[in-house]
This record gives sequence, structure tokens and C-alpha cells, in this order.
Amino acid sequence: MKTYLVGGAVRDKLLGLPVKDRDYVVVGGTPDEMVAKGFKPVGADFPVFLHPVTREEYALARTERKSGHGYKGFKVYAAPDVTLEDDLRRRDLTINAMAEDEQGQLIDPFKGAEDLRNGVLRHVSPAFAEDPVRILRVARFAARYGRWGFHVAHLTNKLMQQMVESGEVDHLVPERVWTELERALGEDRPSRFFEALRGCGALARLFPEIDALFGVPQPEKHHPEVDTGVHIMLVLDAAAKLSADTRIRFAALMHDLGKGNTPKAEWPQHIGHEERGVELVKNFCQRFRAPNEHRDLAVLTARYHAHCHKIAELRPATVVDTLEALDGFRRPERVGQFVLACEADFRGRTGVEDKPYPQAELFRRAFEAARAVDAAAVAAQGGKGPDIGARLREARIAAVKIVL
Repeated sequence: MKTYLVGGAVRDKLLGLPVKDRDYVVVGGTPDEMVAKGFKPVGADFPVFLHPVTREEYALARTERKSGHGYKGFKVYAAPDVTLEDDLRRRDLTINAMAEDEQGQLIDPFKGAEDLRNGVLRHVSPAFAEDPVRILRVARFAARYGRWGFHVAHLTNKLMQQMVESGEVDHLVPERVWTELERALGEDRPSRFFEALRGCGALARLFPEIDALFGVPQPEKHHPEVDTGVHIMLVLDAAAKLSADTRIRFAALMHDLGKGNTPKAEWPQHIGHEERGVELVKNFCQRFRAPNEHRDLAVLTARYHAHCHKIAELRPATVVDTLEALDGFRRPERVGQFVLACEADFRGRTGVEDKPYPQAELFRRAFEAARAVDAAAVAAQGGKGPDIGARLREARIAAVKIVL
């Protein structure tokens, strides 16, 4: 048996990035031999084993043959006669189809190192088209390496377009789409994920609410970039600079969905887009089984982001209403998340990226003032529940009024 380091570990090592996970391929071995050496079998669909000491994954070299739709429609063949090159050929991109032997020598039959140097995301073989998840993975790598300008190779993009047109992408299960979406939101340039999907037509199939924003104009006075889709991408990348929290990034992505439903006769104005966006966000999250934390912050940001932008103009009672809607007095961390998503919205405009956003500090100060009201002291004044609640609300309004 021969063992090779493969995949992401080899890729990231060549890029000079920290290697987080190490995966190995074993050529010339059998499951019985692996077990005899103390490896623990864990693979349900193909032979994967955990090293008895390091707990790292070792998989027997294998090939795959398409047997149905979707990313699970494969028959796997793993046997001692499967070569390393056979195993690497079934992988998605050339930059992921490299290996390193036990002496540290690079094995690169598909010129992945050259594509790494040139910033190219290129498919290994026509078998790429058999797994629709690979479209999402390519888009995610575009987001991960966006700072270096990585781009999808022309023929790879063309193949992705064919996969969309053939309906293969329609067989993606919602949970898997969400997994890749959330991972993409955590990457360096998350906007590149959506740009890559839009470039092959997958955005309209998977996320039509986001695709609908492109080509929708906004008032140039407030949005020099004009196009709402362009604005959302700028907002998303601004959120990525402000926070690594994917809940905040997701809220930034979702906050203006309602503008995609504005009647054309009303363009470039979008009166009432906040409320229209709420149902779109809820439907989006239901379709992809989004976690409640992501859904709730996104819904609240869609509905109330204008309140943060205009806080200096709001009545103190409206500010307290907003804080209560955010559940800020029980969950103060949500107020901070909401403010960051709103700040990303402000900064996601051409020429405004580095300008001050004093509304964020004013919103936080108003919240801290309202939060500082001693609820126990108010309750000690006597009265029943509704009376106490009303007095507490009035005290918070008074505190916010001082700040404003």
C-alpha cells in the first residue's frame, strides 16, 4: 500500500495558507488490510478510515460512475487496482486534484499547480457535470480566493451553464444548498459566490429572489451604484469586513429583497420594500431550512434597517418599539448584530465605503440608555403586570429621548 496526502491540504500548502485538515488516499489497499493496521472504518458510501493515532481520514483510492440524479447518484468502485491518477481524475477542480507522496514530492497530473499560479478554477474532466454540488463548490472557491482574483475558466463556466440548462442543478437538496451557502458567506469575498452562480445561470434557478435584484434601479442620489443587485453585493462584502458572523452577513444579503418586487412604474423608488421583503426572507429561509438564528436576524434587518439609518429622526417611542421588536432587552447581542448589518448596508454604496456612520453609535447609545432603566425599581412602585409594563416602557422612552 502507498499513502498520499491529497486535496485541500496540498492546495493550501502551495498557496502558503495554513493547512487545517489533512486527507489521505491509500492506493493498493483493501478494507481488511486497513482494519488489520488499526484503522477504524467510518465511511458509509465508500471506504474511509480514521488513523488509530491522529484520527485523520484515509480513503481507499476509488472511482465513481453516475447512476442517478443529484450528488448521491453514484456507484463507487474501490479496489487495489485503482491508481492514484484514477482517484484524482474524479475530483472537481484541478487545484483539488493534486497529491503529495510520503517524500513530499508533488504529483500533479492535471496541472493544478499551474492553475493555482494563474488563479484559474478549472474542472478536471467532463465527469464534473455529473454532480451539481460542484457548481456551488466552484462558486465558493471563487469567494474564498476572491482577494487574489481567482476566476472560473471559460470552458468550466460553459459546462456549468449546460448543467443548469439540463436541469441537473434542480436536483440539489435544500439542506445541501444551505450548507454551501453558509460556507460561502464565511469566505473572504462572499459576493464572488453569487457572481459565479449568476455567470452560469444558476443564481436564477437556486436563488431567484437575489437574481431578481439585478437590473432594478435605485435613486442615484442615495445609491451611486444604482443597480440593486450590485448594491447587495457591495453590502455583503462590507458585512464581511465588519464581522465574521455569517448571521450578520446573511442579514446583509437579505435586507433589500423587497426591492425585487417593486412595480416597474414606481422605479427607482421602493416605498414599502421593507415589509415586502419580510415575506420573501421568510420564504427563502423556509425553502432552504435556514437556522432560526439566521432567519430571525434577516427578517428583523429587512423590516427595520431604515430605523437605524434614520434614528436621529425617529420618535423615542419608535426607537423603543424597534428595540422591543429586536428582543434587545432579553438578547442584547442581537442589537449589536442588527447594527452591524445596517452599517454594512450604509457602506455598500459606491464612494461611501469609508465614510462615518454615526447612526450606529447613536443606536447603540439609545439602546444602552433604555437598557439601563431599572426594571426592578419600576416594579417596586407597585401595580399589576400591565401597569408595570407601561411604566417601564415610558421610562425607557424618556431615557432614549435624552440620548436623541
